[in-house]
Amino acid sequence: MAIPLQPLSLLKVCLTMDELKQIHASMYKTGLVSEPIPLSRLLAFCSSPSSGDIKYAPMLFNKTNGRNTFMWNAMIKGYSDSTEPEQALLLYSEMISNSVPHNTHTLPFLLRACSKLPTSEETMQIHARVVKMGFGSDVFAINTLLHAYAVFGRMEIAHLLFAHAPRRDIVSWNPMINGYAKCGEVGVAFKLFREMPERNVVSWTSMISGFVKVGMNEEALNLFHDMLIAHVKPDNVALVSSISACAHLGAVDQGRWIHMYIDRNQIKIDQELYCALIDMYANCGHMEEALEVFTKSKKKCVSIWTAAISGFAIHGQAREAMDFYMQMQKAGIKPNLITLTAILTACSHSGLVDEGKSIFKSISSVHNLNPAIEHYGCLVDLLGRAGLLKEAKEVIETMPIKPNAAIWGALLNVCKKHANVKLGKVIGKKLMEVDPGHGGRYIHAASIFAASGEWDEAVRIRRIMKEKGIRKFPGCSSITINGSVHEFSASDCKHPQLKEIHQMWHQIVEKLELEGYRPEVENSLLDLEDEEKEVAIHQHSEKLAIAFGLISTKPGTTIRVLKNLRICEDCHVVTKMISKIYSREIVMRDRTRFHLFRDGICTCGDFW
Repeated sequence: MAIPLQPLSLLKVCLTMDELKQIHASMYKTGLVSEPIPLSRLLAFCSSPSSGDIKYAPMLFNKTNGRNTFMWNAMIKGYSDSTEPEQALLLYSEMISNSVPHNTHTLPFLLRACSKLPTSEETMQIHARVVKMGFGSDVFAINTLLHAYAVFGRMEIAHLLFAHAPRRDIVSWNPMINGYAKCGEVGVAFKLFREMPERNVVSWTSMISGFVKVGMNEEALNLFHDMLIAHVKPDNVALVSSISACAHLGAVDQGRWIHMYIDRNQIKIDQELYCALIDMYANCGHMEEALEVFTKSKKKCVSIWTAAISGFAIHGQAREAMDFYMQMQKAGIKPNLITLTAILTACSHSGLVDEGKSIFKSISSVHNLNPAIEHYGCLVDLLGRAGLLKEAKEVIETMPIKPNAAIWGALLNVCKKHANVKLGKVIGKKLMEVDPGHGGRYIHAASIFAASGEWDEAVRIRRIMKEKGIRKFPGCSSITINGSVHEFSASDCKHPQLKEIHQMWHQIVEKLELEGYRPEVENSLLDLEDEEKEVAIHQHSEKLAIAFGLISTKPGTTIRVLKNLRICEDCHVVTKMISKIYSREIVMRDRTRFHLFRDGICTCGDFW
């Protein structure tokens, strides 16, 4: 039977399911619905994730007689791209029962479905079938297997498969790079990346994202610039990762450049990119620019609202965060668990106890969600900062989730702040039991005992820490000058301008002492004498970064410092004094929030 051209032509230009249903009805009238070629194209469109309807496709498929391999493949592919990948396996079992012949596409489509399942067991079963049916040398099948094993982190199998592949193309290399990068083995991933005979945007993006994941943000930005030099246009994933690297480094100039690149090349900004830009500007201390990006986003999803609320939280602008939180709900956007963590953090940083407690209760009563451990941590921190230590302890003891070390640690921090030595000693001992490899737990516990005058116990804890080889996570601060990131660690001895930095710091100390400053050395570094403690405190990383900022910038220039740990009390006092003595604004982002020091005052109100 000769097939009229019109239905086939219409199928080629069909864009929606409504149009397809009209074509389907027309095919019924003309009898074409029983012809394999137009029917196959109908199924291919129905099972497409971009335009089809996977619920409509099986209705059509099940009513079809004489289903050929293409039709079965179309259905398996459709399910592999859907939210029900397990249906592809069930359909394949039926395909085997009907003795339908395979082709080179059947098993790769099935493997795509396997990569979305919880475990790699099904992938290994299909792998055996690939070999049994003679497709073991097919590059399409090999590449799909490599992708599936990489998704599950089974890089030992992927490596063997890759090493013995008779032929490799660029698609063979990319899942290997992506898989190793996702497993944190960026060294192996980068070695493969450099060995690749050719690279495409997926290769570059996988490597950049891998660097960001393990905190190698400078390497990620360097690779992003190499990508542009190689004339490879970055996709949105590469842009999001690179902007995130800028956020972690506080490299706002580089972040702005990437933002300008996006605008200049008319790249469509999707929701993930909007979130990354808002987060970058907020984390670099430029909340005004973050809000400009927020305003420009036309369709504000929950992630975009959350990014803005989180920005306000780390800047200590709780009232603004609350305002956005209310606006979001008025706009019909329901907060998710991440949003609720952000708004609770805002309340905690600003001491909004009643508001924070009300929001915590609303998680279950209003939003029908179960509070996660992060939310309990925020509540404990909120109550503890406000001095409600008994109530905070009750929350921990009655919460339905087993409290982790972070929650007990939050309570220990506020015990020290509010001089509740009795409770602090109990929690300090507990923390060393539940988190024995974390050096900070031992330091805090020793400080609590020292504060109570129990010096023998404090020294004993420090001795245990040394005997076990446990070290406190080293403090590190960074400052960006003329686009270059300069990093400092405590007692830094690597910076090329170290001599000038120390000279500047000695000048600063002289001026501080004229203003009545005396170093806060009590309870710190118990195994040092007082004079040594003063020297150690003067060499904290943020102080070195500030000194470098003063000698590297013009008078009146704002100094911006990033610190990986919470700023200590002595450094906080010193930075306030420096801002007044040198008439400088100093913006410091520590582990939890921003501090803006101006004229001897910090925006945190000494509440951090």
